[in-house]
Amino acid sequence: MIKIIQRFTMSALLAAPLLFCQIAVAQAPTPSSQPPQQFADFGDFKLQSGGVIHGFRLGYRTLGKLNSAKSNALLWSTYLGGRSEDLLEYAGPGNIADTSKYFVILVDSIGNGLSTSPSNSTAQPRMRFPEFSMRDMVESEYRLVTEVLHLTHLHAVMGFSMGGMQTFEWVTAYPDFMDIGVPMNGSPQSTSYDKLLWTAEIDALTSDPNWKDGNGTGPMTQGFALYNEIASMNLTSPARRVAETPTADFDAFLAETRKSSIGDARAVCDAIRQRQAIGSLDIPGEYGVTLEQAARRTRAKLLVVVTQQDHIVNPRPARDFAKAIGAPILTLDSTCGHLSLDCVSIGPIVSQFLADPASVQSTKLQDSGKH
Repeated sequence: MIKIIQRFTMSALLAAPLLFCQIAVAQAPTPSSQPPQQFADFGDFKLQSGGVIHGFRLGYRTLGKLNSAKSNALLWSTYLGGRSEDLLEYAGPGNIADTSKYFVILVDSIGNGLSTSPSNSTAQPRMRFPEFSMRDMVESEYRLVTEVLHLTHLHAVMGFSMGGMQTFEWVTAYPDFMDIGVPMNGSPQSTSYDKLLWTAEIDALTSDPNWKDGNGTGPMTQGFALYNEIASMNLTSPARRVAETPTADFDAFLAETRKSSIGDARAVCDAIRQRQAIGSLDIPGEYGVTLEQAARRTRAKLLVVVTQQDHIVNPRPARDFAKAIGAPILTLDSTCGHLSLDCVSIGPIVSQFLADPASVQSTKLQDSGKH
């Protein structure tokens, strides 16, 4: 299995701590063979709130071939701050997104700095960029699939973290549009604890003197130092931190953590808007129903992947969603917390589910500790 290395880069846009998983089962494409970055131009894109993103472009990449029946398309949404390029690790012959079987669509979610975002919009730069929702991300992807790629059905929709949240949105908003959904460490509804985390991270970033209401140009060293502390504290689990960082090494650990990622206000605007989309996630609220009733809107076969000690995305709503419709739950038992997908190998089970959903039942996977 190939592990993904955490990316503390501005291209990952503060995603840093989210999300990297040990699910790839074959070598990713080499740079020379990578599919090209593409864009779908949608002009004025109307949001769920009634607002509009002007000059909207959605980034995406495609791999593999569509079969004659157009029944083998698999859509994979990006995680918080991630880009379609980051998802290439999982695509290829024999990989989890097996391009010898599936026509794979990797989508750059709104606000990731590649699709139209606060950081690259000329019409609505920085905090003039309107707030958008998880549903808006899915609507843009639906338009890509139907209007640009001319598909009427998907074999599967999947993703982890924010990509998993989009998967829950997909299966409830368009219940007959796909056969399978695999949300991994995602959620259909942000809990109060989730909202507290996203709010604290935003508050940390905007407390920096160089924030200047989103118009600053200098490095936001102070805000990022606090943001990095909050992110590091929630990324795994208390047990993992205690095991990995002896008390005597804490000062060195803290110094390294504080400087692990530093950006400016332009990038932070993207980070804030995506975090606001996550914080407002409430699929039951969209329809004015209970979580269980929202779950019963689905028609797709779901494999719901959750982590017991996830301090980034609380697993309870995803677990309750799955239980309401009798969907199998793959539970990861690991002190790696939100990064458990990097510590527990789930690739074979997910691949099996994509091929034959009926063959996979609820199970728990233990962390081997070898990482």
